Amino acid sequence: MSGTNDKGSIQTDIGQDVIDEAVRSVERRMDEDADGAGTEVELDVSAPAAEADASTSEVTPPTEDAAALRQEVESLRAQLDFSQTKARETLERLKEAHERAKDFQDRAIRSAADLENYRKRAQKEKEDVQKFGVEKLLKDLLPVVDNLDRALDAAGKSPDFDSFQKGVAMTRKSFEDSLGRHGVKGFSAKGQPFDPRLHEAIQQVETAEVPSGHVVYEVTRGFYLNDRLVRPAMVVVARAPEVAAPPQAVAAEPVAPAASTEAPKASEEGSTTAPQAPAQPDDSSSGGSQ
Repeated sequence: MSGTNDKGSIQTDIGQDVIDEAVRSVERRMDEDADGAGTEVELDVSAPAAEADASTSEVTPPTEDAAALRQEVESLRAQLDFSQTKARETLERLKEAHERAKDFQDRAIRSAADLENYRKRAQKEKEDVQKFGVEKLLKDLLPVVDNLDRALDAAGKSPDFDSFQKGVAMTRKSFEDSLGRHGVKGFSAKGQPFDPRLHEAIQQVETAEVPSGHVVYEVTRGFYLNDRLVRPAMVVVARAPEVAAPPQAVAAEPVAPAASTEAPKASEEGSTTAPQAPAQPDDSSSGGSQ
């Protein structure tokens, strides 16, 4: 066997007998392992120990480039692991965000359905209040109607006016009590100062019975509903009577024209005293009449 070294390469000459022995050994193993399992090929290459030592000494150790490549591979593997970890975390966060968004969407749909149901229910309750809101008031007023019917029947059967009047008064009181249970209260304005917020004046009369600007007569009473004015009282308001002018002031103005008309009549009758009083301010007129 001879070997030559060119630029770190190894060349070995193997004898023909060694190759034939190796081929036979492979054929025997193939016959033994006919089931397709792995086949191991053993090559019995005998070489002198000196040549083996020489070939071993000629193998070069790994270079620095291989170490740098190995380090770069390790760095890339670490980056790949980090990227995979971050990708898994991002995927989990996206999955949680999707679940939350789906939950919020379901809640929004349920809330919209509840709101629509509430709107329909409120509309129906409003319509029921408009139709049947006075049901309780009517139940309290129906006994008043019954009492009025009884009073009319009693008036037709008996001519006792005092009993009829007493029954009507009791019926009116029960009616007012029924209204009071629902917050309706009446008030009287007679003798009170006129208040445009509570009273509605329909007339003014001159009278000295009450002070000027006060209510002298009440046509209809006013009513409150839970401290809110629902109907003002219709009233007649007093006005101070006009003061008559003094007699002297009244006679001073019409005396002069009256004197010219009455003077001839007085002279014809021969009375000299009547025309002399109004003729005193004017000497010429008095002289002419004489």
